Amino acid sequence: MTKSPGAILDGAQHRPQRGESQDGTSTKSPGAILDGAQHRPQRGESQDGTSTKSPPGNLSAANAPPHSGPRSKDGAAGSAAEWAEEEPGKEPAVIYLDYAATTPVDPAVAEAMVLSLREEGRLGNPSSMHLPGRRAAGRIEAARAQVAALIGAAPEEIIFTSGATESNNLAVLGVPRANAHRGRHVVSSRIEHKAVLDPCKRLEKEGFTVTLVHPDRTGRIDPLALAAALRADTVLVSVMLVNNEVGVIQDVEAIGALCRARGILFHTDAAQAAGKIPIDVRVLPVDLMSFTAHKLYGPMGIGALYVRSGARSHLQPIMFGGGQERGLRPGTLPTHQIVGFGAACELARQALASESARLISLRERLWTELAALGGAHLNGEGAPRVPGILNVSFEDVQGESLVAGLSELAISTGSACNSASAEPSYVLRALGRDIELAQSSLRFSIGRFTTSTELAAAAAAVRRELKRLRALSPASEATHPDLEGDESCVVGEAGGPGQEVWVQFKLRVRDGLVEKASFKAFGCPHTLAVLGWVADRLVGRSYAELVPGTPADWAQQLAVPVEKLGRLLKIEDALHECLRNWSEV
Repeated sequence: MTKSPGAILDGAQHRPQRGESQDGTSTKSPGAILDGAQHRPQRGESQDGTSTKSPPGNLSAANAPPHSGPRSKDGAAGSAAEWAEEEPGKEPAVIYLDYAATTPVDPAVAEAMVLSLREEGRLGNPSSMHLPGRRAAGRIEAARAQVAALIGAAPEEIIFTSGATESNNLAVLGVPRANAHRGRHVVSSRIEHKAVLDPCKRLEKEGFTVTLVHPDRTGRIDPLALAAALRADTVLVSVMLVNNEVGVIQDVEAIGALCRARGILFHTDAAQAAGKIPIDVRVLPVDLMSFTAHKLYGPMGIGALYVRSGARSHLQPIMFGGGQERGLRPGTLPTHQIVGFGAACELARQALASESARLISLRERLWTELAALGGAHLNGEGAPRVPGILNVSFEDVQGESLVAGLSELAISTGSACNSASAEPSYVLRALGRDIELAQSSLRFSIGRFTTSTELAAAAAAVRRELKRLRALSPASEATHPDLEGDESCVVGEAGGPGQEVWVQFKLRVRDGLVEKASFKAFGCPHTLAVLGWVADRLVGRSYAELVPGTPADWAQQLAVPVEKLGRLLKIEDALHECLRNWSEV
């Protein structure tokens, strides 16, 4: 048998694999990474290894190697939605379009990790000097070489961390603290991830000065604007390689060159770039680079910080106790996670060119369909963007309600770290989007297992919800169909265009009682739910008892978060407007 170039566990006993005969003749893809792993039948596969359905984790068609399962026309290896449909008793399938938040673990990566975990008695603490410890250390160093190869680094320049957040903290806090005697000024941008911005705030509490450069309207940081922010006491510049919300690629080559010419260390957050676009730190003037496994089909909980060999003396650790990772990151190294990280990097490196082309094609087809819906704005338009991210703002809809209506899609309104907040994206606000458009943005992020069928279904779902929410808005030309032209109607309205809530009631009044109630609204899901609940209770009420309780009562009844209670006041205001107009009927 000739082993796969991607094999990562040289010491594992060989057993016949899928695509390999008993005599060891391999027919496997050159991207296979686990020649030594024992094969077990998978879901959708018979005992003899014949695949009847491709699970969501098969390596994508980046190199179009032979695979055990069928492929869609666009080359993706089965979809997560298709796979979920096979699970009896499970919830309805959801189309996963949130790869920028996290990627599914590739089965080949999971297999590598499982094999590492199963080597009971053979792998010890990698810091130990006995044979099991040396075996574990060997696995780690093999994986370190794979991680380094993805970005063109030397293995000794890779420091393992728990993820990109820790890597960013180590760089953003560690460099200024180690160089405080030279200066106390740091430069970054307003569109960085919170894992950079929050450490910058910490530095300000320690007496450092931080300058945040504004992006242009496309989302790029102008190198000239950044150059103007540099000072004689600047010790660090941190600008992300790819923005996590809009996918814009920054000109780190030009920014790094500015820093190198002035003797300023340059850090870049490459969490959304590694494995997605070509990176070669031998060419890029970058001193430190953060990235993580779970953004490139590896496990959560493991990442890396690239530290250029000449920059090590300018970096101070932020954790202590053990001396691992050249004294920069103490703690016992998680062998199986690092093995998975290395496997993921190996797969990503092999698939990079063709997978990028496939994703760009899918992304542009999706944008064409969304743009045709009208009132759609491409965020980051005109700037170079990473293949897998499409961020779109939609006019005349409330963002929370749009996402709530798209229950069959796993998407986000921005960074996964901030999507739980009702606040508009600070990144889109920095790009110049108004509050309404910033709140109504959707980030579609696609990846290795995304199919054109899934994207067509996603576009249809967005079309449906846009039509529903736009028709529901008081700004639309659509009327209250059951009450149009009825002169016995009372109308009450509160809020208006540009406000977070806009409510309109229309009530048919007969013999002093509400016979029928209808509403139109622009608002969040909680607001719409309360409106429907209140409208149902208006029928049969008289002038004196029209308002069914108070906003506080409604919030308690429907479990509305306290921070949204103020929005319900608009519903009460619209009902009071109905009362003022009642006498005119």
